[in-house]
Amino acid sequence: MSVSTTQDGLVTRLLQRQILPIDKDTDVFALYVDPEEPRLDADRYEIGGNRAAKDLNNAAIRQSTSTGASVRPDQILSRTALRVPHGAKLSFGTYFNAFPASYWRRYTIVENVTLTVRLRGADSSVTVYKSMANGRSQRVDTGSTNGAALDENGVATFSFELSLTPFVDGGWYWYDVVAGDEDAVVESAEWSAQVPAERAEHGTADICITTMNRPDFCAKLIGQLADDEDLRPYLDEVLVMEQGSDPVTESEFFPAAQKTLGERLRVIVQGNLGGSGGYARGQLESVRKGTATYALMMDDDVVCEPEGVIRAITFGDLARRPTIVGGHMFSIYSRSRLHSFGEIIQPWRFWWQTRLDGYSDWDFGARNLRSARWLHKRADVDFNGWFMCLIPRRVLEEIGLSLPLFIKWDDSEYGLRAKAAGFPTVSFPGAAVWHVPWSDKNDGVDWQAYFHQRNRFVAALLHSPYERGGRMVRESLNHQIKHLVSLQYSTAQIRHQALLDVLAGPGQLHADLPGKLGEINALRKQFTDAQLKTDPDAFPPVRREKPPRKGKDGIEIPGRLSLLITAGLAPIRQLRPPRAMAKEYPEAELTAMDASWYRLARYDSAIVSMNDGTSAALYKRDPEKYRELLRKTIEIHQRLHREWPRLAAEYQAALSEVTSPEAWTETFRPWTEGDDESAAGRP
Repeated sequence: MSVSTTQDGLVTRLLQRQILPIDKDTDVFALYVDPEEPRLDADRYEIGGNRAAKDLNNAAIRQSTSTGASVRPDQILSRTALRVPHGAKLSFGTYFNAFPASYWRRYTIVENVTLTVRLRGADSSVTVYKSMANGRSQRVDTGSTNGAALDENGVATFSFELSLTPFVDGGWYWYDVVAGDEDAVVESAEWSAQVPAERAEHGTADICITTMNRPDFCAKLIGQLADDEDLRPYLDEVLVMEQGSDPVTESEFFPAAQKTLGERLRVIVQGNLGGSGGYARGQLESVRKGTATYALMMDDDVVCEPEGVIRAITFGDLARRPTIVGGHMFSIYSRSRLHSFGEIIQPWRFWWQTRLDGYSDWDFGARNLRSARWLHKRADVDFNGWFMCLIPRRVLEEIGLSLPLFIKWDDSEYGLRAKAAGFPTVSFPGAAVWHVPWSDKNDGVDWQAYFHQRNRFVAALLHSPYERGGRMVRESLNHQIKHLVSLQYSTAQIRHQALLDVLAGPGQLHADLPGKLGEINALRKQFTDAQLKTDPDAFPPVRREKPPRKGKDGIEIPGRLSLLITAGLAPIRQLRPPRAMAKEYPEAELTAMDASWYRLARYDSAIVSMNDGTSAALYKRDPEKYRELLRKTIEIHQRLHREWPRLAAEYQAALSEVTSPEAWTETFRPWTEGDDESAAGRP
């Protein structure tokens, strides 16, 4: 982003510019430009507080939204220019082109912004709008090419001076363009601000990418970063932590990216230390090098909007204090769907979640930003996922690197740690990647369940404001029994191991990184529910001793009373001997979406598919194993509740040492000994 100096010594700095999709992919048009079309009335349909009502509301809107208006690929003339057909109206009140005024108002030194729009076409006009935190919009100003001064290319330039004062709680600025009797072209639009001279120069970032056996995906991502000429000045170095056996350097897409980035690309080879081990290596290298203002964590399996990286750096440069700037995540499979606008840690349960007045899934292709009231209230967060997250080097130097957690909770714990040290996190609109959504993963019951359980408790011991973690121990006990009545014995077993490792204290966190995954996989594979098969004929046919009562097989969702009765009786039922036929033949075949605990609890055996749709497993009820695991469940949770205060003090005392560069240096030593640190791993 460019800067220019004003007469009074301030500098004018570009904050955000109008952009259009690089590849003209129609699936993402709704994130960049929005045709004016009939919409349901926002006052009538915005329902707060009632989740069921909100879901019904969302479904009704999806069915009712007009699809008559659209934007065609040939209207995109360049990265910044769009043609508007004569007589048409297009809005730039979209995710990537509206200006998130309330975030700039709350977290940065910017007080006023200037919107400059360059418009060509007779009788065309541009109108500026703003919204309030409740989503209501107001017209601010307008300009028309009729009578306006034109340059030699027939382009009129409009400047609008806009204050950020009214945006304490929320709100956006945006502009709409209407074409007259001939086509109009929006050549460009830029949002700029005057800032002190010491904020004139933009920062740079080390992009830290952890990868394992996704060579093509990762190489294409590196190529995206390399090929964007506007982004290039903001890149200090691209650090790729290679932890797999199928290296990114062997991808057919790697040489081109390597040629473009040259010395600014470094591939660092190490063992599989998980996401936290990969990101910590990137953080360590960035801090040691000391030339980049920020280290930006980014997953290897994302599609990036390079402009979002520039915006995150610009926002960080102008923040009131060092601030972690995170991006949002859109679904890589349905590219207009946003997955969570802001994440918090619910303190009593100590569980991550979308803020209570937000949605965890929102399709901008079905309902636009302007009419979605909840998107106009500023979303303040506790953390941002490391699929895209910009961390100032100063923060890394003051509070340390990632916890050695392998995967899960490293990013959320870091956000809480930074917040406690006075460094906020902002999930910043307009900075985003496309990624596999959480809903398409099976990480609640597979090997990842170990890391979910262990790392959540480690994070809670460090940061929970409650003496014994609030509801955590009780909720963990409930979930453990739920897994047992669901015949998920492998999940119950590795969750036990997770808590035993928590009780062992923080001393083994680093030592466990290289080998813990292998141990967990070996442990869970002893159980049939963890033995996945891709061939449907690998399982015996479904047979039952008796048909379902009155032809009902329990596919309906039970009411609250029925759930409570099932919850009380299901643990007792598990003690009964399984039906004879169920020992040889599964009694049912359930899809992942139907495999709820209250359904699984009624079967003695069942074939259950996985969330990703690639495989299935055979669940079999075993009363003896159930008794053994239930006894362990009660004993471990009693011990955890009893020892919580001591454990919390122990983990908190060890935090600075465990996350220190020195501790991580020792963990990385098997892959760095004898290397020239300044050139380690260069391709």
